[in-house]
Amino acid sequence: MGSRPTRVSVPTRNRSSLWGVRATLAVCILFAAWAEAQDQHQREDAAATAAPQRSQHEANLSASGPADSETRAVPEQKKTTDRRGSFIIAPLPISSPALGTGIVPVLGYIFPFHKNDNVSPPSVVGMAALMTDNGSRAFTTYADLFIKQDSYRITALYFQGNINYDLYGTGVVAGDAGHKLPLEQSGHVFRAEALRRLGLDFFLGVRFWTGSSKIVLRAGTDIPPGTQPPPDIGLHTTLRAMGLRLNRDTRPNRFYPATGTLLEFTSDFFSEGLGSKYTFQTYRFTFNKYGSLGKSHVLAYNLFVCGTGGGPPFYGNCVYGTNNELRGYTAGQYLDRYMIATQLEYRLTLPKRFGVVAFGGIGEVVPDGAQLLKARYFLPGGGAGARFQLSTKYHVNLRADIALGKDTWTWSMGVGEAF
Repeated sequence: MGSRPTRVSVPTRNRSSLWGVRATLAVCILFAAWAEAQDQHQREDAAATAAPQRSQHEANLSASGPADSETRAVPEQKKTTDRRGSFIIAPLPISSPALGTGIVPVLGYIFPFHKNDNVSPPSVVGMAALMTDNGSRAFTTYADLFIKQDSYRITALYFQGNINYDLYGTGVVAGDAGHKLPLEQSGHVFRAEALRRLGLDFFLGVRFWTGSSKIVLRAGTDIPPGTQPPPDIGLHTTLRAMGLRLNRDTRPNRFYPATGTLLEFTSDFFSEGLGSKYTFQTYRFTFNKYGSLGKSHVLAYNLFVCGTGGGPPFYGNCVYGTNNELRGYTAGQYLDRYMIATQLEYRLTLPKRFGVVAFGGIGEVVPDGAQLLKARYFLPGGGAGARFQLSTKYHVNLRADIALGKDTWTWSMGVGEAF
């Protein structure tokens, strides 16, 4: 899907930032009260559950004598282990030059897929919606399941909605020129994948994409001078692909990693033989490294490389600024066949569930893979952000970041770390 980049004047950016800061503070205060209530509720439940178990355990000890009490201590501890999940509720405000001002309500549940599985990471299911003042409306559901002692990993995602955005064209020169074509893209996407453990923490599996959309010129607008409409405007377009995913994740906690690495490669092959209108290929490579600098300090590194082959639609190219690669850029203003981005982030955990981060990076988009790291048009970015811990059990954070790109700055909110 595309996004709606808009150049904003300095006064408008200041007003948007002030609104964003106020909204962020309000959300953090509400979450602090809600989280404290959740913790209290969990403590009361744990105490109520543990009381009869302790009484029964003490009775067993009295009946069996000292010799038997030692053999019963360890199994009793296992029985009282809390294997319940944790809900994440986050009505996130959004004020983006890409999508406008609105709200993104998020509901998620983090849980062990099987209560007796102490090896698999926690699974996640959730849903989210999008409503903004530029008319964008969307709904998505997501599931990420870890099963059979972390032998299998299954992921599924469904998205449906209409997104209003501006198309600048392909390449850095088109992005800098600022000629925008206002578009509306409506449709749906479904993606599913299944991975199998290979050994040495590697997982390999297949993935399947299917979706369709229609792109039209936004109501009440004309084609501006200097812009070229995409060839499939006004047509229903179907895209369908089979692909592969290779993953190696050694992070002890994927929601807030302090150590370990993430290595991932995906390839998707869209083909007319599968019912896709376009035939093209996409390749994505991600490498993240995390290091602990102390009890409350983490240094995180991210490298992302993207490549596209064949004849993709414009939104099938590598899009700068999506998936927080990099922050500080309006998603969709810069897109091309190849992209590289790298960034470094320092994270500090503070008392009372709060935290702060500082980050910076650089990247580029180019039409030819041979030009990566050789082009003159680098796109730097950097900024800072605040964190609030939504779940103390899994260390899931509410994220609010302010970032400066090449010639503008943006702010964003989300659940979980940027990478």
